[in-house]
Amino acid sequence: MNNRKIEFFVGCFVLVGLIAILYLALQLGSARFFGKDSYTLDARFLNASGVNAGSRVEIAGVKVGTVKEVVLNDRFFAIVTFELPNRIQLDDDTIASIKTAGLIGDRYVQLSPGGSGFALEPDALIVDTESPLDIEDLISRFALGGIDESSK
Repeated sequence: MNNRKIEFFVGCFVLVGLIAILYLALQLGSARFFGKDSYTLDARFLNASGVNAGSRVEIAGVKVGTVKEVVLNDRFFAIVTFELPNRIQLDDDTIASIKTAGLIGDRYVQLSPGGSGFALEPDALIVDTESPLDIEDLISRFALGGIDESSK
């Protein structure tokens, strides 16, 4: 009888352990079973170098979303698709910029919310964008004398 009690408690312990592992896997994987609490938006850039799937999306320096994919459309624009939580509603005059964390850090998408009062619908396209500053291009222009003296 004592042996059956031990086997029962060991079985319960293993079952609780498996449930805990399943719970952690779902939480770390951000799995959702009861609807989505996020939506996607697209932004059109002339150059999206350095931004990849998994890059962060920030508003005022706070991470609010994640880049899902970066593709080239038929007109040779980079289309960056990112996901934001439903609690964040952006206006249609939002500006999307590609910034660099530090001097040579990772690139991310910075959103500057507008104030038009007209909300962006899910899967909408943001066309007010700023491509990243290309340091190599600036250095080559300076080295080869491509910076215009009259613009100072």
